[in-house]
Parts: sequence; structure tokens; C-alpha cells
Amino acid sequence: MSNSDIATLLRHACATLTPCSDTPRLDAEVLLAYALAKSRAYLYTWPEHIPDAVTQHYFSTLLERRRRGEPVAYLTGYRAFWSFDLRVTPDTLIPRPESELLVSLALTRLPQQGTRRIADLGTGSGALALALAQERRDAEIIAVDSNSAALDVARTNAQILGLTDILFIHGYWCDGLACDQFDVIVANPPYIAANSPWLQQGDVRFEPISALVSGHDGLDAIRQIIQQALCRLKPGGWLLLEHGFDQGSAVSTLLHQRGFINVSTHPDQSGHNRVGSGYRPR
Repeated sequence: MSNSDIATLLRHACATLTPCSDTPRLDAEVLLAYALAKSRAYLYTWPEHIPDAVTQHYFSTLLERRRRGEPVAYLTGYRAFWSFDLRVTPDTLIPRPESELLVSLALTRLPQQGTRRIADLGTGSGALALALAQERRDAEIIAVDSNSAALDVARTNAQILGLTDILFIHGYWCDGLACDQFDVIVANPPYIAANSPWLQQGDVRFEPISALVSGHDGLDAIRQIIQQALCRLKPGGWLLLEHGFDQGSAVSTLLHQRGFINVSTHPDQSGHNRVGSGYRPR
């Protein structure tokens, strides 16, 4: 394939990835554009261009790693989220489009006047905190994670995006957060059951297990956050939690039991219940 043009390389790559990827063409384009240090638009503008041998060899290496299941985001080091690209590493969960629902819901629940304070629990790459900071530059935001390597990635993303007013804290969920301080707390915690067969499928095989698994039913972290978060919210504040598509009823029950009101579940774009929300009474 050393004399192949871009169009031929993409056809070969798509055929290679079709048995192992739900998005073989997209994966092939992203990886070839990355190998070329060009945009995907370049691939369509110059389909007859023949990359040099070094580039083609690098692309073949990326393609083989993707064929073995490595996520495209880890191969390129970036993942699109909200309106920007985020640096990601194997120390962080790969941000997914479903999590943008958390951002949208949080934005509608922030007060329009006065000081606005947000906490992002288990920030990982910083996706939620950074999206909220970009949309509400007047907000005070604290991002918490127990993984110091993930916090380093989040800090790097904040610097790249010029969102440097976020306070990053090393800790477990609400530990270290003062009471009655936050208008909104958001979290995308681990919510997969320890014995779930889903852990052996797709990209999650390569993601940090601590960001995925939470006890026998997947709800251990959610239970802890719900228990801790109520007193950290201002009266009238909101807790927003991402959860599994089949956990909406369980999360709603946990929120009610802790004393939250106006409890709801919210569907993602695929129609799956994805976020639970609760309100601290005034």
C-alpha cells in the first residue's frame, strides 16, 4: 500500500475496520487525518494525494491498533465534546455525547442573578466543568477527582481552552466541599455493575475501570454522592447525575429517600433515561 493515494487508503481502512467498529469510515478518516496532521476536509479535497511512506506506515500502525479495539480518542489523544476538543488519555474516561445533556440541564438551572457556584464531581478530562465554564464565564466552578493523573489532564485542557479560573481539587466526590455553597452539582460517576458483560465490549475495555464500575449494581458511587451532596447545595440548589439507561427509577428512589424534591429523569437524544435530577428544598 506504500504507493496508495488517500482514496485507496480510506477504502482499505474502511474494509479493515468494518468487522470491529460501528463507525469504520469515520474512524478511518479521523486516523488518516491525524496521521497526515490535516483536517478531514483535506481528505476529500485531495483524494489523489499519495502520503509519504513514513505517514502510510504510521497510519497502518494506528489502523491495526484500532482493529484490536483501542479507542480512536486514545489513539489521537483528543475527543470532541460540546464545542471544543478535549485532550484525553487512558487515565480518563472518554467523554461521550450523552454527557452533554448534563451540561444543558445545568445551564437551565443556574440562577440568572448573583454568585453562581458549580461543582463537578469526578471531573476526569474536565469535560463538564469546562463546558459550563465556557458558557457561564461568571460562574465559580470547582472540579473534583480522586485520580491525580486525570486532574492533570483536566488542568491541561483548561489551559488550552483558556478557562483557567476553575479550581481543581483532588478528593472523593464531595469530600472537601463546604456546606450550603453550590447552586448546581453535576456528576458523571461510574455506574456499571461489576459483573456487567458490557465491560468486555468496545472502547470500555481500554478505559479506566475506576471510572466505569461501582459495586455489584453499579450504584455505589451514586448512593455516596446523593448522601453527601444535599448539604453542599444551597437551599434551592440542584443535583444532576448521569446514570445507566436502566437505572432511572433506582436513582429517583435514592434522591427521594435523601430528601430531594422535584425529582426527575431526563432522556438523552436516543430516548434513554440518562440523567437524574433533584432539588434541595428551600
